[in-house]
Amino acid sequence: MAEEEVKLGSSKPMIATQAEMVEARVPIPYRDQCAHLLIPLNKCRVAEFYLPWKCENERHTYEKCEYELVMERMLQMQKIRELEEKKKKAKQIQTQPGGSPIPLIPSTAQA
Repeated sequence: MAEEEVKLGSSKPMIATQAEMVEARVPIPYRDQCAHLLIPLNKCRVAEFYLPWKCENERHTYEKCEYELVMERMLQMQKIRELEEKKKKAKQIQTQPGGSPIPLIPSTAQA
């Protein structure tokens, strides 16, 4: 039986470099695959005095990127849980007497 693996990490490339993020003062928790969209969003916010109806396109693009990252992580976690469940079931079958599943018709007492 082939061992299945779940590829961890994001499929999105890291576009913004560490130097760019440091220069733009992006907080460390926000330095992910969407940081290249956060930098222009923050510049727009500062230029527009954080007015909520300004910079809508930049904010929407950034939030969509973050949403896609979260959904990707959720799918990875679901795959990991499914693999663990398969392994658990396979281990249960192996630990039963004779290594076979429980018979549907019980055996009678030996006479």
